Amino acid sequence: MLYEGKAKKIFLTEKDDELIQYFKDDATAFNAEKRGTILKKGVVNNAISAKLFQHLADAGIPSHFIQQINDREMLTRRVKIIPVEVVVRNRATGSIVKRLGLEEGLIIDPPLIEFFYKDDSLGDPLISEDHIRLLKLATTGQIEELRQQALNINEVLKPFFQKKGMFLVDFKLEFGLWSGQIIVADEISPDTCRFWDIQTGERMDKDRFRKDLGRIEETYQEVLKRVCG
Repeated sequence: MLYEGKAKKIFLTEKDDELIQYFKDDATAFNAEKRGTILKKGVVNNAISAKLFQHLADAGIPSHFIQQINDREMLTRRVKIIPVEVVVRNRATGSIVKRLGLEEGLIIDPPLIEFFYKDDSLGDPLISEDHIRLLKLATTGQIEELRQQALNINEVLKPFFQKKGMFLVDFKLEFGLWSGQIIVADEISPDTCRFWDIQTGERMDKDRFRKDLGRIEETYQEVLKRVCG
């Protein structure tokens, strides 16, 4: 094992440029102040991430994904993670509502891009492009590429989820450097995205865990069914 995070374990392989990403059932929220377990969450997130990475690849957007190995593991390219989380917001909810006093559910058009410093000890703070340059996390050109890739991914995923009966409210992306290229990494799942059911407005993501809304496992399974069914 190379690394263990809050939701995944990363293992070395026989090839220096490939890793195995193992998805856990552990759940955390509020910078790990809230902890728990969501039964079979790892299985769900692995399958959904594999499906979405493949969908992005079909649209010409590269990622670290190579193939799904089994229920909980995927083979990935070994990338150097850029410590900047890129959040795309299509509707107002979560921290932006608290920070700016926006109306819950407000449609954000064009989509809003926000950057967060990937550092658990600091609580993953919101940062500006100038902060990214100050901390030498990425160059000006790389920042622009992160922004454009995030918008491109949004343009691919929004209609995909629309067809599945879900609004893609917002989502977090992580990127890594691979052979000098910036590609999507980590995962794309109900842990890193917010989905609202188009018909009912019901939350279909980790907010059910954050807000103690109940029916967590059932909802994750429903997202899996819609995305991969």
